[in-house]
Amino acid sequence: MEWHSTEAQGLSIVDREFGPSDLSPAEYHIIRQVIYETADFEYKSLIRFSETALQEGAAALAARTTLVVDVPMVQVGITANIMETFANPVYCSMDALTRPQKEKTKAAWGIETLARRYPEGIFVVGQSQTALMSLVELIESEAIRPALVVSTPTGFNEIDFLKERLNDSRIPHIRSAGRKGSAVVAVAILNSLVDLAWQAYGIMDN
Repeated sequence: MEWHSTEAQGLSIVDREFGPSDLSPAEYHIIRQVIYETADFEYKSLIRFSETALQEGAAALAARTTLVVDVPMVQVGITANIMETFANPVYCSMDALTRPQKEKTKAAWGIETLARRYPEGIFVVGQSQTALMSLVELIESEAIRPALVVSTPTGFNEIDFLKERLNDSRIPHIRSAGRKGSAVVAVAILNSLVDLAWQAYGIMDN
């Protein structure tokens, strides 16, 4: 990644204020970028990684695995970096053709439709709690087995419990614990993971 001088200065401030940690270099790289994008050091303790998330996620990106996202903001935020590196297909749940339903939101129906189409895809849910709920239900029923899930929706209505269900699923994932999160956090996580994967795998493509 090429950094503008302003970003480099901001990241150096994060480095100075971060303090001691037991994070791996890859985990630090991701959390550091989340803090830079949000100016919120609480994410130091809120971003959680499943045991194989980084390895599985990087390998899936390198394999050109399809990405499915919940909202256009996430799609816009990650597409440029994806196109400059692995060029994975990126689909948004809000653009999926679904039949009108009263029981679920458009994002939830869209994520379900795309999940059934790409059951081993990479899923990035940055904003929609209902989309995450549909995704978790499909995982728990073993209808799909994603290569990676990035989960950062915010909310007050049992969102922390929903994220814990994702944790219990044993699917490789990166999540924001508790109520906090946003599409901005999801974009920062995915773009940072793309950077790490490109360092590991991209040289073999050139």
